[in-house]
Amino acid sequence: MTPQHFAVLCHLHPLHGGTMTNKIIHILARTFNEYGVPTVRFNYRGVGESAGTYDHGVGETEDVLAVINWARERWTNTKLVLAGVSFGGGVALRAALRTEVARLIMVAPSAAREAPPARLPTCPWLIVQGDADDVIPAGMVIEWVSHLRPQPELRILPGVGHYFHGRLNELRDVVREWLARHEQD
Repeated sequence: MTPQHFAVLCHLHPLHGGTMTNKIIHILARTFNEYGVPTVRFNYRGVGESAGTYDHGVGETEDVLAVINWARERWTNTKLVLAGVSFGGGVALRAALRTEVARLIMVAPSAAREAPPARLPTCPWLIVQGDADDVIPAGMVIEWVSHLRPQPELRILPGVGHYFHGRLNELRDVVREWLARHEQD
């Protein structure tokens, strides 16, 4: 049976230890799989066994677009759920503006450090942010989201830091609930 959706996950900053095996990426992959959504995790250029070098988000966006194209060949007529964590949130957003996306999820998005893009995805969009994040402050994300039209759904998790230490189950629950609400979108 062909799934209705497939997911591609974009990991944290490659120069700060981000890989496809990060615990946040792992919990997102597990959550999607439990929901019946096959998931692709991959390393950006220069991470692990991947060839190339860090490219300031530009090449990494090309990497995710290549992975999406590969996955679309594997799961034809299946909709894309794109998710990214921190640096990967910005990569996912840039990729979402260049390809068709059914759902977008950003966790602690570093994109909040940038000006809001002129054009935004029109799909259902979730941002999950901890209010105790010392890398991407919650206030910065709240301010960034306030300028987005249409606005994504923003979920602030009290007491949660950037790496969701001891709080991954809360992230899983938020994503599960959101996926269930947007199942027919």
